[in-house]
Amino acid sequence: MNSGERPALRLVPAAEPRTPDAPLLGAVELVPGRVRAALLDLSGTVLWQAEAMYPHGTADPGEIDAALTSALRFPSPPAGVGIAAAGLVDASAGVIIEVHEVPALHGYPVADVVTRLVGVPVHVEHLARVQVLGDRWFGPGRGRTTFASVSTGEVLGVGILYDGEVLAPPGGRSGAHMTVAASGLPCTCGARGCWKTVATTSWLRAEAERRGLAARGVRELAGDPLLDEYAGNIALGLVNIQQLFAPGLFILHGEASEGGEAFRARIEHRLREDSSWATGAEPPRVLVNTGPADDIVLLGGAGLVLSRH
Repeated sequence: MNSGERPALRLVPAAEPRTPDAPLLGAVELVPGRVRAALLDLSGTVLWQAEAMYPHGTADPGEIDAALTSALRFPSPPAGVGIAAAGLVDASAGVIIEVHEVPALHGYPVADVVTRLVGVPVHVEHLARVQVLGDRWFGPGRGRTTFASVSTGEVLGVGILYDGEVLAPPGGRSGAHMTVAASGLPCTCGARGCWKTVATTSWLRAEAERRGLAARGVRELAGDPLLDEYAGNIALGLVNIQQLFAPGLFILHGEASEGGEAFRARIEHRLREDSSWATGAEPPRVLVNTGPADDIVLLGGAGLVLSRH
């Protein structure tokens, strides 16, 4: 899409009637190049959804405004809106501090913009932390007080629920830029050896090409040693998280679901091999959420509203 074009809009209407007085929960995902919005009921069912695109590397905040305006045309007012945002987020101020790939999102006051559009309470948090709320309220994390939720694929990040609270220190990130190799590959953040440089789809594609492999995806690489290496790279970051916070359970979303049981087992084996746990405690486990990868972020946005109200 070229600059100046109207953002594309896709709508999914409500599938079933709802009780008129039942509250609705609004969810928004804002990532490079895309905005998604949804209305959900208290069971986590998506009743309505819209999507708008904007130029991936835009430096014009007006293009972000236009995409949000196009997507956030809720057919009914929600009780509140939870925003899952990429990049470094100041949740208390409702501001996206920076997104390396999108200059227009540096200092972007997303909570104020969305509040003006919808006129209800708005909450914003980093995408990985919102995702863990989706698992807590509606997914495999229900009933647990401590676990980690992990995004894999083009986007990498970890959200941690610890003793019933999402770990969200001011200025904290998702873990994608933790250093796993001091003299490793250069990263988009300007540093070297970030977890992101060896544990995302872009690394997998580049490495497959370097090795002369026609396959570029996890499914296509089944049985190849490169896939084992990729699983080990993902586990590198999880080992650090386990050493620091001992969540015990890691719920993987996104690309990890395409690798099958062997891929999941390889990640779990490396995690157990390279981390330690207290005597008498269960060894860390890895689960893969096989549901639609996009849904968990919208569920997390709804969970953010439930957590704050």
